[in-house]
Amino acid sequence: MKAKLVADKAGGRTHVVVLDSGEEAFTTLTTIARNLGIAAASLTAIGAFEKATVGWFDLERKTYKKIEVREQCEVLSAIGDVAIADDGQPGLHVHVVLGLSDGTTRGGHLLEATVRPTLEVVMTETPVRLRRTKRPELGIALIDLGKDG
Repeated sequence: MKAKLVADKAGGRTHVVVLDSGEEAFTTLTTIARNLGIAAASLTAIGAFEKATVGWFDLERKTYKKIEVREQCEVLSAIGDVAIADDGQPGLHVHVVLGLSDGTTRGGHLLEATVRPTLEVVMTETPVRLRRTKRPELGIALIDLGKDG
């Protein structure tokens, strides 16, 4: 993995992060956000995975239905954000659309994925901290604009 600061304005920094083959995408991006002290950011990415697990959130059961992709796939779109989680650390929320060899797609919340050959990510920080708070009635954590990061 390599990361480079490409902009540093009063409103926030922009980082380009390039993940290498074999790296676990979600864990690596979370570690980068924590190491850089990112308290709020948006992110986009393109690249490919050799395998991935995405999730569809079942509101009734308050849990993710896992959708396994056990083949090489293109990251057609990845979009998400970084906010301070209940543990006080930056946490990611990323959705992906994955393209398969037959032209079909799979998509959902990125749970885990192994990069192959690369994942190119742009993280753009915002000047304010955002807080993501667990919502027991929903079973998930959402950005809470009523709380400071």
